[in-house]
Amino acid sequence: MFKALRILILLGILLTVAVTTLVGRWQAQSWKRPQVVTLYPINASGDAVTDLYLERLDAAAFAGLAPYFQREAARYGVSLSEPVRIVLGSRVRVAPPAVPRDAGPLSAISWSLRMRWWAGRQTPPSSPVPDVKLFLMYHPPDFAGALPHSIGLEKGRLGLVHLFASKGQQAQNEVVIAHEALHTFGATDKYDPSTLAPVFPEGFAEPRQEPRYPQTAAELMAGRIPVREGEQRIPSGLGETVIGPATAVEIGWVK
Repeated sequence: MFKALRILILLGILLTVAVTTLVGRWQAQSWKRPQVVTLYPINASGDAVTDLYLERLDAAAFAGLAPYFQREAARYGVSLSEPVRIVLGSRVRVAPPAVPRDAGPLSAISWSLRMRWWAGRQTPPSSPVPDVKLFLMYHPPDFAGALPHSIGLEKGRLGLVHLFASKGQQAQNEVVIAHEALHTFGATDKYDPSTLAPVFPEGFAEPRQEPRYPQTAAELMAGRIPVREGEQRIPSGLGETVIGPATAVEIGWVK
């Protein structure tokens, strides 16, 4: 009897999670109202330089995001004048759960659940209520090596975004933020994870262009501009990116 009760409780929890996920996906992709994306800065390294940058951080550092989404949505006939509303939330002082080095599915599921639990407990109050929570992990400008991999989760509608604490990097930071934000709406990556090269054709801004190279912009979910076969470069800002048709379908801009 006790075992049967435990199974029923577990099934109830799983059903609740499944229904919540489906409802959240429908709300995210219906585009009936602006989707509020709230940004929560975190000093990832705990250093003084990053701390000073975050003390001075304001909404101007993210001013290009909302107009970018408005412009791209309009190209696909989305009638909302403000499809995505960007809000700068308060700083978070507690580090999120560490991303596991093991890339296996069980580790990923475990981390996702812990991340969602942490976000529920550590997110500062914010108005308007966020639809998407992005935790911005800032690193010092002289950070050695490549930044850790950023992650955007559709389930839970949150993301962990690694950025440089530098005014000179703010335009490229916006590209990373926009990329991870679209993951929370259901967009998938459009690049080869082993080479980081954009996948043809969905990872190209202009797949019908002749000759194919050089491209002049990056598909946002591919993240790089193909210059020639086997060579690509990082866009300098959102002005060098577009949201391609395949991504527009995934996030509900095209039915």
